[in-house]
Amino acid sequence: MKLVSYLKNEHDQLAILENNLLYDTDLLHYELPSSMSMFLSYWEDNYAIALQLCQAIKDNRIGKEKGTPVDTAHLLSPIPFPSSCRDGYAFRQHVAAARRNRKVPMIPEFDQYPVFYFTNHHGVQGPGSVICMPDHFHRLDFELEVAIVISKYGRNIPAEHADEYIGGLMIMNDLSARTLQAEEMLLNLGPAKGKDFSTAIGPWLVTLEELEQFEIPAKENHIGKSWNMKMKCSVNGVQVSEGNLGDMDWTFAEIIERASYGVTLQPGDIIGSGTVGTGCFLELNGTGKLNDPNYEEQWLKEGDVIEMEVDGLGKLVNNIVKDESEFSILSRKKLQG
Repeated sequence: MKLVSYLKNEHDQLAILENNLLYDTDLLHYELPSSMSMFLSYWEDNYAIALQLCQAIKDNRIGKEKGTPVDTAHLLSPIPFPSSCRDGYAFRQHVAAARRNRKVPMIPEFDQYPVFYFTNHHGVQGPGSVICMPDHFHRLDFELEVAIVISKYGRNIPAEHADEYIGGLMIMNDLSARTLQAEEMLLNLGPAKGKDFSTAIGPWLVTLEELEQFEIPAKENHIGKSWNMKMKCSVNGVQVSEGNLGDMDWTFAEIIERASYGVTLQPGDIIGSGTVGTGCFLELNGTGKLNDPNYEEQWLKEGDVIEMEVDGLGKLVNNIVKDESEFSILSRKKLQG
């Protein structure tokens, strides 16, 4: 089942997507809420009802006249108001390549436990325009990822049971301003301003029963669901990145186990996978420079269109727009020159 949040009468509206039509949940059944936040708050009951309705739509027991064409709707993030947003670091290929390009050895702790950072949950958005300030254009980057949403409360969740807390999967683009990120992380704190301006997620939430065909075993000595799903990213129609969700070394279940240690996870919490191997310009540029000193770096710029596709999850499309403001925090650093 695909769940979509879109703008209707200036509010977020939850809908089931089937055959390119959006069916508003609250119009399909009186017990279903109109928003994703309320749907997640009572996930198990709402999910069961919505799944039956989705099947009724497929069987033509609910007519197409009740649907709205998805291509006419203003799509939001599937989770318009997440309660938090964490991002993991689960792909060894990406971590190893990034460290190799910086000429530092692979960090052994990567293989001991999964890690994550918190990003700005108010900066989560859906498809469409990403508004960037002048400083964001200093090495502006995409990051090709997949995210989950937590669908019920849980604390100290063992990895063996953690998949039960996953509501579904979504494509995630962790937009990154690399100059800001590099500066603040010199102080061993962050990332913060390099990340908090936008995290694009969408175009919809795909629940786990629809992804069973992609399931594969987790890697050796790991626990939880894994999926053989191709991931790719194109910028202005040119493919720049390709990977597979099945290459995750740490599973979402294992990340949930660590994230929930001593903490109650909430319905609506988003957790990203981290960047797939080759999934950002920072890695691609570093590898290019390592192999050829004359390699020409590429970064996102105003007007660029980023398209991310993942098997089973659809296509997330964003375009880069320059903010009207010329305000720069980079220009306000102390002790310059």
